[in-house]
Amino acid sequence: MLSVIICTYNRDKYIYNVLKSLAENTLSPVLYEIVLIDNNCTDNTNSECNRFVHDYPEVRFRYFVETNQGLSHARNRGIRESSGDVLVYVDDDASVNAEYLQTYYDFFSQHTDIEAAGGPIIPRYETEEPAWMSHFTKALITGYKYLGDKIKEFPKNDYPGGGNAAYRDSVFEKVGLFNVELGRKGDSLVGAEEKDIFDKMTTLGMRFYYLPNAILYHLIPEKKLSDDYFNRLTYSIGKSERLRTLNIGKKKYAKRLISEAIKWAASIVLCICHTLTGSPKKGVKLIQFRCNVTKGLLGKQTRITVRYNDS
Repeated sequence: MLSVIICTYNRDKYIYNVLKSLAENTLSPVLYEIVLIDNNCTDNTNSECNRFVHDYPEVRFRYFVETNQGLSHARNRGIRESSGDVLVYVDDDASVNAEYLQTYYDFFSQHTDIEAAGGPIIPRYETEEPAWMSHFTKALITGYKYLGDKIKEFPKNDYPGGGNAAYRDSVFEKVGLFNVELGRKGDSLVGAEEKDIFDKMTTLGMRFYYLPNAILYHLIPEKKLSDDYFNRLTYSIGKSERLRTLNIGKKKYAKRLISEAIKWAASIVLCICHTLTGSPKKGVKLIQFRCNVTKGLLGKQTRITVRYNDS
């Protein structure tokens, strides 16, 4: 059975839609449950969930409140409360295609030796895509992921997006739970908790696959396209990597610094290419991205202003 885990914090505007898209999937309701983890919501999340229960009584829906603030705390609570042998994490500000659950169910039933999988993440803008958005910044801001229309093993150094990922429950018995020092928490945009899990899985030789028919559509509000959000997020990426790698050891952190130098060279080349092809805004944004990541990675202070919550 699948356990679909949704961790949410003050997303009452979106939560009903993601639940509705899951309930209207082709997979029989007897083959999955939805486990919703309310991470101290102060909005109308509970009311929206009650509306869903009323509208879709055939779906097994379980609701829990996790009082320890933070996405990793919520994800770990989802693991503890789930009864399925495959755990599917779905973002609370998204929707899924009609074959989403059937795709995961069939894959794990047919491939008993595979530990995890993930599918495409396609952005849906509430406004429009800005001129500065490039392939690289799109993945950063929206979680965009598309590796084609064929089932395949994820390439080296790539892994499923955290908002569209499925694991056998045995994975967490082998690698441990999500690191609560990582993951978004209140106003903080620190992440990398799923990267930490997949890094541990890779070390143990576990395999994870890309499933093109398990599609998640990620809703992108206008505020996530602001300079303030961009700066906060990119700085937090560097900070996350600093925390994650130092937790493993100084050698791992040193390797990440070397990797950052290589990424700087690539970013400069890409910036020049974008400028020469008439898209200087894309190039400038890449350099801005790299500067913020490096500051976070080195532990430099920043003047980035916090203006709203995003868990």
